[in-house]
Amino acid sequence: MNRTGQPLLLKLYIKMVIKFKRLSENAIAPVKAHATDAGFDLTCTRITTEINECGQLVLVYHTDIAVEIPQGYFGALVPRSSISKKSLILTNCIGVIDSDYRGEVMAKMRATTDVVPAIYKEGERFCQLLILPVPDVQFEESDTLSETDRGEGGYGSTDNINESAPTATQSLPETEVETTNSEPANEAAVESINDSEEAQ
Repeated sequence: MNRTGQPLLLKLYIKMVIKFKRLSENAIAPVKAHATDAGFDLTCTRITTEINECGQLVLVYHTDIAVEIPQGYFGALVPRSSISKKSLILTNCIGVIDSDYRGEVMAKMRATTDVVPAIYKEGERFCQLLILPVPDVQFEESDTLSETDRGEGGYGSTDNINESAPTATQSLPETEVETTNSEPANEAAVESINDSEEAQ
């Protein structure tokens, strides 16, 4: 309590040091653009490609760094906001880096267009790394669960709560599903990578 009888609100800042190892001379250390940013930007050192099980081209973004995250924490690899300017999507939405992983930090992205995609190039920051705590959790089997207003309501269960608001189904026109060939997108992505390498 302070002199006015109000409770004191204390902010707890944990100073954490995370070791990282350069796997090549091109590696760039994770960096924050601003001191108050939540994530550390990662820089692409090289791009390789692979084909997924659907025959789609996947761009593998390398950092050439490995990290040692303290036990009790994990690294969340998430896209930067600038991905809205690109035609890419992180294949697993969020990458999870466990504290015992010592391999290279990398991200895999897939093009979202059939034309020449806008991609991150070598030397550009492409993802951000957040360090988050892992709670000590264990599951306990039970015959009953607590009652809630929502209950077992799942997909779309809250769509009609506000009758005056149009639902997503009402606002979207009917479209036919077309089967697309991934080869043009693959060729366009490879061409874009080759052009960026020649420009360097």
